[in-house]
Amino acid sequence: MKRYKLGEFEEIVMLTVGVLHGEAYGVSIKKEIEERAGRTVSVGALQAALKRLEQKAYLSSYTGEETQERAGRPKLYYQITAEGRRALEYTRDLRNGLWADMKIVPGMKFDF
Repeated sequence: MKRYKLGEFEEIVMLTVGVLHGEAYGVSIKKEIEERAGRTVSVGALQAALKRLEQKAYLSSYTGEETQERAGRPKLYYQITAEGRRALEYTRDLRNGLWADMKIVPGMKFDF
């Protein structure tokens, strides 16, 4: 099985693109992550992650219509590719397998 490299923030970005299906562009992705995760996302960090995910061929982008509210500039929309879906499924299966194998017993203490 092919191994996919997907960082935690990249995974959140990709899942958010999937949730926003068809409406995933920079600002909407940022707002959705901030609302759901309760964390601040910088534009720079988001743009860097989107660029990495496109370079890995996990996301693709396309240009939308120009709008007056954006001074005639079009939005750049993102969508998950087939390779991106496989990367998400691999990551989900890896996490689920680890959770299933972790032995949690009543009274167990974690030393962090």
